[in-house]
Amino acid sequence: MSYEFLIPLAGAILALLCLYFSLRAARRQRLVDNLPTSKTTGVFIGLVELKGTAEVERPLVSYLAEAPCVYYHWLIQEHWSRTVTETYTDSKGRTKTRTRRESGWTTVDSGRDQIDFYLRDDEGVIRVKPEGASIDPLPVFDETCGRSDPLYYDKGPAHAVAHSDHRRRFTEQAIPLHQQVYLMGPARERDDVVAPEIRHDRDAAMYLISTETEQSVRRDYALQFWFLGILAIILAVAGWLIFDLARELEPSTRIGTYVLAGSVGLAAWLLGWVWMAFNSLIDLRQRVRQAWANVDVQLKRRSDLIPNLVRAVEGLRDHERTVQEQLAELRAQLTATAPGETGPDPRGCAPVLLAIVEAYPELKSDESFNRLQASLIDTEQRVALARTYFNDIATFYNTRLQVIPDRYLAALGNLRPQPLITATDFERAPVHVSLAD
Repeated sequence: MSYEFLIPLAGAILALLCLYFSLRAARRQRLVDNLPTSKTTGVFIGLVELKGTAEVERPLVSYLAEAPCVYYHWLIQEHWSRTVTETYTDSKGRTKTRTRRESGWTTVDSGRDQIDFYLRDDEGVIRVKPEGASIDPLPVFDETCGRSDPLYYDKGPAHAVAHSDHRRRFTEQAIPLHQQVYLMGPARERDDVVAPEIRHDRDAAMYLISTETEQSVRRDYALQFWFLGILAIILAVAGWLIFDLARELEPSTRIGTYVLAGSVGLAAWLLGWVWMAFNSLIDLRQRVRQAWANVDVQLKRRSDLIPNLVRAVEGLRDHERTVQEQLAELRAQLTATAPGETGPDPRGCAPVLLAIVEAYPELKSDESFNRLQASLIDTEQRVALARTYFNDIATFYNTRLQVIPDRYLAALGNLRPQPLITATDFERAPVHVSLAD
């Protein structure tokens, strides 16, 4: 292969890399748009989006700012400068010398630390294991000083770099305690208790812990998409530009080549976006189905508790026809059908519990009934959260199917809107959590 073909080949490879990262940024932007924010008590297995504050009982203390935090990363750089004398040959073949000034910053020390923490919102807490996550921390320290400043040697190393100007820059980023964070990552079952946690999964589409807002994260991905996409087209054209200059082609011939290269790059970008957008719609549809499966799981969990409630009532009172009918009706919700299909709709059990307590006042003092009632209330809250999550993500999905250009992509896959759950008698009990400051 002639060396002159290496230039457009290199440009094409760089353009493809930019195109890949541009489409990846667009996919993550759509993921941020499509995934509704969950409450900590409503987290189920799979990719979730959460917002809350970073909490932990024994926080870290950052190295430079000495601030309580759950993550920090610090960097110490030293400035240097030097004069370089070099020999060169001019256009007439004469040997000459010249001097120039060089300067820059060299990293002389750095470090980081992180711990598992809890993300707290107005419903509760969930444990987060940040290892493997892409972390976007907050700047908490930035100072430049000379040797006369105690910071220079107190936090920095005793040795100096070559040609040092004896100026050091100290910077640190952290996730402070109580800091509001935006999180998107995979939820998994904890190993120690029956509860979910957020931790790294290499198969997950995304694991991000950011101190920025959801809107800022979305905007950053959108900028990456446009910048890298346009850069891919420029690189494709630039590669052919250098190639044509090397071949000394006529200007009229070059223009046609540039238009062709730019058209190919633009077409690849658009086709890649269509492929990415259609796959994101399919992924969103699967998330809607998974959300309904979560509702179904919680209904089955509640149904399994009903026999215990029946036995608690039987142990203290004779059968009451009305109560038994109400309990049987709740047990029948084990086979509740998805919205839009023929079958029973799920509804809350709070009215039934109230009816039982009113019918049998003695149950209020029975310990086994109180424990069972607490379990049912907790389950009721889980069902309500699962239902809310299903309606939220189904609404996102239905909106996607109506807006342009997604509606035309949806027609290719014969994607249909998803009916929402209309039952409204679920109740959520408040969750009180206490963490040491």
